[in-house]
Amino acid sequence: MSETAPQDIRPLRLPATRALKTGCDDAMSGDLKWNKIMGAGLGTAFAVLVLQQVSGAVYSTEEPEKMGYLINVPEEAEAGAAEEVLPPDWGTLLPVADLAAGEAAYARCASCHTINAGGANGIGPNLNGVVGRAVASHAGFAYSDAMSAHTSVDPTWSLDALDQFITAPARYVDGTKMSFAGLRDTTARVNLIAYLRSQGSGGYPIPAPDPARQPGAAAPADPAAAGVEGAAAAGVDPNAPAATTGDVAPPAADSAPTGG
Repeated sequence: MSETAPQDIRPLRLPATRALKTGCDDAMSGDLKWNKIMGAGLGTAFAVLVLQQVSGAVYSTEEPEKMGYLINVPEEAEAGAAEEVLPPDWGTLLPVADLAAGEAAYARCASCHTINAGGANGIGPNLNGVVGRAVASHAGFAYSDAMSAHTSVDPTWSLDALDQFITAPARYVDGTKMSFAGLRDTTARVNLIAYLRSQGSGGYPIPAPDPARQPGAAAPADPAAAGVEGAAAAGVDPNAPAATTGDVAPPAADSAPTGG
């Protein structure tokens, strides 16, 4: 018999298969990690929602049928009735007006108006001598239709007309080209108008003080009743005939000269 040499038998190596298995294990491990993170986030959100529902059911409140504290508000306040604002008492305020403060207030007007005598028109007309001047009358300036039509309301720029216009131009003359928002502070307006009067309108008369325009002045609801009460308080018989002593001049009013 012939003998054959023993064969060298070695175990098979499968490196590719082992590497593939290792890669799969790593991938599965990574997927599980992200799954855990996402699961934890979803669990937290679910727990928060459950907690909100439970707390809302436990601590729910109901509107009481009757308020515990009833605040009695006067009907006038509920209606929002605005307190009447008296126009300025020019006879009292103009003589003591602050011209320096008025000139400072005019600075906001200087971008559109000149105020020197013979000054050119700008975006707005020259304002020298404007107090008492006829409305929409300055030569060479193209006034808006609204301002021209306003002459039927205010033929001249009286003190009251200027005061109302400067307070809110667009409200007082609807359609005016003047874009200035207005000057709400009464003291500032009085100072400004006093300064305007000092610039070419010095001849415009200052009216006499008007007690009806001073703070605290209010017209009686029933003038006849007020007269009877006043006469009784003074010890005069309200039914007695009035003595004829001549006409009594009424208090001076804010009148503007017709020129301008």
